Amino acid sequence: MARVSVPLVGLFLLFSFLAFTAQARTEHMKYKDPSLPTNIRIRDLMKRMTVGEKIGQMAQIDRAVATPEIMRDYGIGSILSGGGSVPRPKATPQDWIKMVNNFQNGSLSTRLGIPMIYGIDAVHGQNNVYKATIFPHNIGLGATRDPELVRRIGAATALEVRATGINYAFAPCVAVCRDPRWGRCYESYSEDPEIVREMTEIINGLQGEIPQNSRKGVPYIGGKDKVAACAKHFVGDGGTTNGINENNTVIDRHGLLSIHMPGYYESIIKGVSTVMVSYSSWNGEKMHAHHDLITNFLKGTLRFRGFVITDWEGIDKITATPHSNYTYSVLAGVQAGIDMFMIPFNHTEFIHTLTKLVRDKFIPMSRIDDAVRRILRVKYKLGLFENPMADESFVAELGSQAHQELAREAVRKSLVLLKNGENADDAVLPLPKKASRILVAGSHANDLGNQCGGWTISWQGLSGNHTAGTTILEGISAAVDPDTKIVFKENPDMDFVKSKNFSYAIVVVGEPPYAEGQGDSMNLTIPEQSQYTIYNVCANIKCVVVLISGRPLEVMPHLDQVDAFVAAWLPGSEGQGVADVLFGDYGFTGKLPRTWFKTVDQLPMNVGDPHYDPLYPLGYGLTTKPV
Repeated sequence: MARVSVPLVGLFLLFSFLAFTAQARTEHMKYKDPSLPTNIRIRDLMKRMTVGEKIGQMAQIDRAVATPEIMRDYGIGSILSGGGSVPRPKATPQDWIKMVNNFQNGSLSTRLGIPMIYGIDAVHGQNNVYKATIFPHNIGLGATRDPELVRRIGAATALEVRATGINYAFAPCVAVCRDPRWGRCYESYSEDPEIVREMTEIINGLQGEIPQNSRKGVPYIGGKDKVAACAKHFVGDGGTTNGINENNTVIDRHGLLSIHMPGYYESIIKGVSTVMVSYSSWNGEKMHAHHDLITNFLKGTLRFRGFVITDWEGIDKITATPHSNYTYSVLAGVQAGIDMFMIPFNHTEFIHTLTKLVRDKFIPMSRIDDAVRRILRVKYKLGLFENPMADESFVAELGSQAHQELAREAVRKSLVLLKNGENADDAVLPLPKKASRILVAGSHANDLGNQCGGWTISWQGLSGNHTAGTTILEGISAAVDPDTKIVFKENPDMDFVKSKNFSYAIVVVGEPPYAEGQGDSMNLTIPEQSQYTIYNVCANIKCVVVLISGRPLEVMPHLDQVDAFVAAWLPGSEGQGVADVLFGDYGFTGKLPRTWFKTVDQLPMNVGDPHYDPLYPLGYGLTTKPV
C-alpha cells in the first residue's frame, strides 16, 4: 500500500500544481481579458502597477520629443500632436499610421504592456493633416442651428482622425464666447449657452450615440470608427475680461453655472470621455488649480468618470511667471483633480517632481489612483487593450468625396445674409449665373488658407493654398454659365472697375488666419487694404460683399456702399458651398450665432443685456428661396 500511495500523492500534487499554475496564468491575464467587466480589469491592472508606472500614465508628451524608447522607459500614458506637429510636411495617412504604431510598440514593450492614447486638435475636421476635409469652424456651425448636421460632421471627423491612426480628438470646444474680441471666438458655437448645448450633438458623432441604459458620467466610445472626445475648456474661457485670452472671468457662481456650464452638463450626459481645463481664471483663481470646480463639481456633482486633462503646458501657467515654481504648479494641478498632464517637452521634470511629491506624502496615493483609474477607463472604452495598433482600414476616408459634400452642405447652411438690397423688392441675391462679365475681388476670394482660418495645417493657420480644397473663386467659376466671363483682381483700383463694363462684382474679404491669443483684437476692423477694395468696387458697380471672419467685425461704415452683405465665417475647404447659395441653387437659411455690434465701444454686448442695441441681433438672418 505504501508503495502505491507515493505515486498517487505525487500525481495529486502534480495536478494541484498544474491547476494552480493555470489559475495563476488566468489571474495574471485578468486585466487583458475582454470578457471581464471593465472595473475588474482596471482593478487587476492597478494592483500590479508600481508608483512609477502610475505616474507615467499621467503624462502626455508631444510627438516631437517622443521615441519608442521614451514610451517604454517612462511608461508614458499619451502622446499628442500640437498644432502643426506632423511626421513630415504633407504627410500621408500611412505616414501618420506608421508613426503612431512605432510609438505604440514602445508602450506595448513595457512590463505590463499598457497602450498609449494619441490626441490631436481635430477641431474642424482632421485639420492638421494634409488633404483632410476642413469643415467650417464652430461659429459657422452655430449659424446653421442644425445639431443633426453637426452630429454627421462629428462622425466624419472621427473617420478622418482614425484614417491617420489616431484615436483621441481634443474637441468639441463648448466655450460660450461673450466678447468677440477674444481670439478663440470662432471656436465657440454661440454667445447663447442653449445653442452651445444643442451643438454638443457632435459628441454623438465623434464617439457614437450612448446607449440609454448607460450610467451617467461614464465615457462611451462606440467602436473602431469612433474616437474619444474632449469637452473644453473648463470653464468660463469665453467670458474673460475684454475677451483677453487666458484672462480672468469675473462672474458670480450662478452666472458661471447658467452661462458657461450647460455645454458640460450635456457633454457628460452624452458620455464624453475627457474634459480639458481652461488656462483662464474664475474670479482670480486659476482653473488649473481649482479644486472646487474640478473635483467637487465636475467629478462630484456632475459625476464625470472620464479623465481631466490640462491644456498645453497648462500647469506651468498657474504661476504668474510661467514655470517659475514648477513643484508648486504640479502640486496644485494634481490636488485640483487633474488626471493627465499635457507637458509636451518636459516629461522627466514632471515625473521626477510628482514622484517626489508622492514619496514625501504631499500627494496621497488615492489621488494618483483616481487619476490612473480614469485614464485606464478611457483606454478600455477605446478597446486599446484588444486593438492597440492602428491599421489602414479607414485611409480612404481622409478627404473623401462624401465628406467634402458634407462640408459643402455645412458651408451652405452656415451663411448668414445680413443685407440684400435696400428692400425686399430690390433684392440682389440670388445672383444671375448668366452675365457678360463678373468681377471677383478681394484677399479671400482665391485663398484656401484664408477661408479655413486658424488651426489648419498649422496652429495659427496660414494664407495660401497649402492643402486640398476649392476656393470661393473656383466655386464661382464652376457655378456660372459657361459663357459668363469671370475676371479676378485681388485689389482693383477705381479706374479698372469703371472701365471693364462689369455686370456686377463679388468682393470676398476678411481677417487673416489666427489662433488663440494672437487673434485677440481690440478694434475688430476689416483690414485696411480690404476696406479700399470694398470702396473701389462697390462705389462704382453693383456688388455683393462676402465677409470671411471668425467673428463679427465693424462693418457699419461700409453697409451703405454695398448692395448685399453675407457673413460666411470661416467656411473651410469647400468654397463651392458659398457659390451654391450666392447663385440660388440653395437658399440662405443661416442665423446669427452671436450679436453683431455697431461699434466695439458697445462690447461686451450679448442678447438679454440691458444695453442691448446691436446692428444685427442674435438670430438675425434674411432668407432667400432657391431658383
